[in-house]
Order: sequence, then C-alpha cells, then structure tokens
Amino acid sequence: MSLKERLNGDFKEAMKAKDKVRKDTINFVRAAIKQTEVDTREEVDDQGIAAILAKQVKMRKDALADFEAAGRQDMLDQYKAEIDVLMEYMPQQLTEEEMLSIVKQTAADLGIEEGSGRASMGKLMGPVMGKVKGLADGNDVKNIVLKFLG
Repeated sequence: MSLKERLNGDFKEAMKAKDKVRKDTINFVRAAIKQTEVDTREEVDDQGIAAILAKQVKMRKDALADFEAAGRQDMLDQYKAEIDVLMEYMPQQLTEEEMLSIVKQTAADLGIEEGSGRASMGKLMGPVMGKVKGLADGNDVKNIVLKFLG
C-alpha cells in the first residue's frame, strides 16, 4: 500500500472515529500533496510525500517556540499532537549515533578531519543532507556536524 493510499484510508478512519486532530492533520497533508501534484502536473510518489511530511513537521516544530513565547499552551498542545500524527507516516528517523556515523563517513570521503572548524561546515552539510534527506531533521544534522567540526 502506498503512503498516499494509507493517508486516504486513515483519513476515513479518523472521520468515522471523530478524531478531529488526526482528521485535520491528515487533511492538511492531503491538501499539500494535491497542491504539489497540481503545481508539478505529476503524481507524487512515496519519496515526494515523505518530503512533504518532513516540511509539515518542520513548519510545526518551528512554530512551537513562538507559541511557547506567547504563552499559547492550547496551540502548543495542538501542534505537538499534529507532529505526533505526522511522525507516524514519516520513515524511521535516524538516531544521533547513526547521524554521527554518516557525518564521520562523509567527512572521511571528503578529506575533512574532525575538529577542523566551521570553515568546513558548508562542504560537509550539503553531502550529509543528501544522504539523510527525509530521515533526519536538518537542525539535528547541523548540530551534529557542528559538534563534529568542533
């Protein structure tokens, strides 16, 4: 079953169960998929849907800090619930150790040594992000690369 079919099936189940958060979240994703398909005039595959999901999660995570600063606990709780729903459809995320291993391997391939400083940040981030796309949050990868570079 494709990710798109799973989303459609889960949307119907959420409607039957009257699970508003789940229904609305899945509906946002379905709308984003449809918009992408209209814009590109191509059907989105599972990898494309994973990218859309990652973008949706990132948007919500970025908004969490703003809601916390504004004291909007209601919105904070809603966005956290939406993130939980979205994460169910995301590919299994890499652990910190797995990301560090990829960073070390990529650095070795590029001839970048551990502790070489921020000057190598740009050279390393691009290739690493290409390898972990959809499997790790960009901010987490950035933090690990910074730690690696010292």
